Amino acid sequence: MLTGKQIRYLRGLGHHLQPVVMVGKEEVSAQIVASVEEALTTHELIKIKLQEGCITPRKEVAEMLAQTCAAEIAQVLGRTILLYRISDNKLIELPKAK
Repeated sequence: MLTGKQIRYLRGLGHHLQPVVMVGKEEVSAQIVASVEEALTTHELIKIKLQEGCITPRKEVAEMLAQTCAAEIAQVLGRTILLYRISDNKLIELPKAK
């Protein structure tokens, strides 16, 4: 579970990221989940963009992807989701939790 300080830190890092996964009218399919898994393993922090064709509410999509990929939701803003999952490489050093 991320603390408020860690979430703010991740939001700052995620601000300049480009979306690496696009969710469209196929919604959350096995192919989308596989893409998110691969991206999280490589980058730890990823941005996901919901396109116009996606009719599932954005928070539900974020929850589904986070649960399926064992990730944390750092932010849901507009049609953009920011997900974080620590990898073996430990690319991002989070602020310490109290």
